This record gives sequence, C-alpha cells and structure tokens, in this order.
Amino acid sequence: MQTSAPGVTFLERHEGVVLKAYRCPAGIWTIGAGLTAASGVVKPRAGMVISRAEATGLLQKALRQNYEPAVKRTMPGAKQHEFDAGVSFHFNTGAIGRASWVQHWIDRNWGRVEHNLAAWNKGGGRVLPGLTRRRAEEYDLLADGDYGTGPARVEAGLATMVVELDRAELDAAHAGFKALGYNVGDSDLGFTIGGVRAFQRDHDLTVDGIVGRATLSTLQRMLDARAKAKQPAAAAAVGGTESTVQAGAEIDPALAWVGPAILTFAALFALWLAWRYRDAIAAKLAPRFPKLARYLWSI
Repeated sequence: MQTSAPGVTFLERHEGVVLKAYRCPAGIWTIGAGLTAASGVVKPRAGMVISRAEATGLLQKALRQNYEPAVKRTMPGAKQHEFDAGVSFHFNTGAIGRASWVQHWIDRNWGRVEHNLAAWNKGGGRVLPGLTRRRAEEYDLLADGDYGTGPARVEAGLATMVVELDRAELDAAHAGFKALGYNVGDSDLGFTIGGVRAFQRDHDLTVDGIVGRATLSTLQRMLDARAKAKQPAAAAAVGGTESTVQAGAEIDPALAWVGPAILTFAALFALWLAWRYRDAIAAKLAPRFPKLARYLWSI
C-alpha cells in the first residue's frame, strides 16, 4: 500500500509546498513539502526552483523510502484512509513506532485513539495551535475517511494564507514584520499583500504574495538574526568595562586577561553569527550592493 493521491494532497496542505529553495529557521536549505537533503530524494540549494508536479513527485518518493514502510509494519491491515492518516502523522513526528494511539487503533478503541493522538500537539514544550488542528484533522481522516478541503484563504487587499495562524501567532507575525520595517497592516485576517511582497522581494523569495512555510520561516530566521546580533555587542560592553576603571586604580594582574578575552570572544562570535546569518546580511546589502547580496544568498 502507498499513500493515495488524496492522502498526498492532505499532507501537502498541512506541510505547505514551496517551489523555490529557502532556508528554514535553523538555516537548512529546504524545498517542496519541507524536504531537505536529509530526505535522500533531493539536495536543495540556493536558487533551486522546481515545478508543482516535481514537488509532489519528490514527496511521494520520500514517503516510499522513509515513511510508508514503518506505517505498513505498525498498522497492518489499515484501510487506505487509515494508512494515509498514519503517514501524515509519521511524516510530521517520525513517531509512528512509539505512539500509544496506534495500539488503541488496533483495538478499535476510538475514544482512546482520539485522546492519545491529540496529545501530539506540542513543540518546544508548549502546545502549538497548528499541531492541535492537524491532529484533529488526522483523526477525522483516520476514523471517518474525511480528507477535508482546506481552501486557501483570500481576502481583498490581503496576502493569500496557505497556513492557518491563530490570533496569538498572527499578532506575533504582525509584530515581527513591523520590527523588520515592513508595513503589513493590522488586520486580524492576515497581512497586506504589498507588505508581504516587499518582504519576499527583499529576502530572495518567490514574490507571490502568498504567506506559507517559506515566508514565515524566513521571517523567524531574520528575527533570530536580529536578536542574536545584540549578543556580541553586549559581550563587548562587558569586556570594555576595564577602560572605565578610575585613573590610578590598580588592576589585579591575575584578572588583566579577562577584558581582552571577552572582547576576543565577542569578535569571534560576531564573525560566526555573520556567517550563520549571511542571508540576513544579504537582505540588508541588497539595495546598495545587489551583486554581493546575490553571492551571499548563493552560499
């Protein structure tokens, strides 16, 4: 048994499909339905663009190689829609072999299946609304064969939303865009299409006015770079306190190395950050030095 066409569509709807390679918040090149080089089916690189059909084909190949075999072993005798739900869960968590809801599914104890499946809704130690919604839809698929529809939301003047954000997530994204200097409005339905396109253009993304995985991942990455950039400056300030010692005051020779060491560490840390977040630097340089920015985006 393999994932059905509706099952692939269900998974793509939840994962999002990006046709131009982008860096995830951790800096790993990603394309399609969240595929990285670790998938074994593609090696995303700067500037890589694929078609929609290629994205689906790569996802199907990754499922056959890396996910479907485990679901076959763990869910013997599954009907097609049950198998598809298991694949979606395993693709997202990698935990089909240890998830307690599976045994309850084997026992046909649907109340426990729903309860235990819903528990897989946390990331970083906190409940994530997006995962709560996904687990609920996976249960509907598992129990009732309901693949859902999930049409993209389009509002006049606003960017198309292909991921669902709750109010807290939406507010955080609004604040993030504005902190980076992009006016995306303050609608509780989304972001202005002009602001989103400006952000996409400045960060070497596909300028399509669609808010999905690539745009939100890049937003988070730029905010992370902004926050981390303040750390070397803080360390340098600490290291520089030696110069504020009152004239004539003696410095313990055993501690004389501390200030220079902190400054050296701050400088090395700043260089490491500059390399790790070179795409953020490229976005800043692009208006005046487009060739240099293009080079930084390419490595």
